[in-house]
Amino acid sequence: MNKRDFIKKIGLTTMAVSAMPSLIFAKKDNSISSFDSKMRYWVWHNPDPNESEEAMKKRFSMYKNYGITGIFFEADHEQAFRIAKSFGLETHRWIWIMNRNDKTLMKDHPDWFTVSRKGENCVEKPPYVDYYRWVCPNKKEVQQYLKDLVTKEAAKDYVDGIHLDYIRFCDVILPVDLWKNYNLIQTQELPEFDFCYCETCRSKYKNLTGIDIKQVAYPSDSPSWLQFRFDSITNIVNMLSNEVKNIHKKKITAAVFPTPFIAKRNVRQDWVNWHLDGICPMIYHSFYKENTPWIETATKDGVEALKDTFPLYAGLYLPAFKDESDLETGIRHALKGGAKGISLFSSPDEKHLKTLQKVIQK
Repeated sequence: MNKRDFIKKIGLTTMAVSAMPSLIFAKKDNSISSFDSKMRYWVWHNPDPNESEEAMKKRFSMYKNYGITGIFFEADHEQAFRIAKSFGLETHRWIWIMNRNDKTLMKDHPDWFTVSRKGENCVEKPPYVDYYRWVCPNKKEVQQYLKDLVTKEAAKDYVDGIHLDYIRFCDVILPVDLWKNYNLIQTQELPEFDFCYCETCRSKYKNLTGIDIKQVAYPSDSPSWLQFRFDSITNIVNMLSNEVKNIHKKKITAAVFPTPFIAKRNVRQDWVNWHLDGICPMIYHSFYKENTPWIETATKDGVEALKDTFPLYAGLYLPAFKDESDLETGIRHALKGGAKGISLFSSPDEKHLKTLQKVIQK
């Protein structure tokens, strides 16, 4: 199942949390991004293995002509990558990281997967949907597995960079619009959606703090436990960044939840402290019942938090816009909020691309 299907079914979440000092891993990377300061415009794209060479040339030529500068490819398709590169487009391999719905992996290593506060392994009891199978960021075997996964893709000569997705914990709370789909009332963090309480995480947290999280009456209100999960994901990101940037000398970006606060509260992403070359917050305003101008607010929140550490490219969800005029408004709000570019999700057509071009050529 690709990310487009995921978004239709699962959505994003809406609550926020205050920033806290780092507990274990996270360190602010004050180095300059390897991306230069010029504007960039991206498309998230799932290549069709049956698409003809002629059709690919037509698609990528159109992208280039209307101002797209790079593509996040959800699958490895060497021919598509090379054709895109022939038109001067950057080619980045888009990889699902913590969500690994791999039957062989689940069969061979069920212990690698996260456990909910209710004590359920997501191999046996996936939250929300069947393909939600999350690996634990604190297991050394998982860390090596993810390093190998990313290294294999980064080593390919037709890959310009790596784009991390699902680089987080499971959504602990869904937006109100989705509650009815699962017969849920999520006015608080429910134990079956709160991860990871496996033995590895519990032991590591106890060694750091002296606290057994299973003995804490209200773990969702524990600042140190929340920070432990932030840092657990940050550690994975920075480990992978070292592989991609320092060893393979390529670029690394990530798709994340729309603002630093929302990302922390809902999926334990502390992306301000990640060592990246760029970030693509998924500012999908309709998922949060916000109007188009909120895109500017969300963009500004991220830009100000990053303090120029690396560029922010505003991710826009095309089905959320009523028409091309509304999309134009959304793009303008993102750029006004300080975005260094835009990333379009959900198969942009020529009308969408003309709208982008109209804005960026002025």
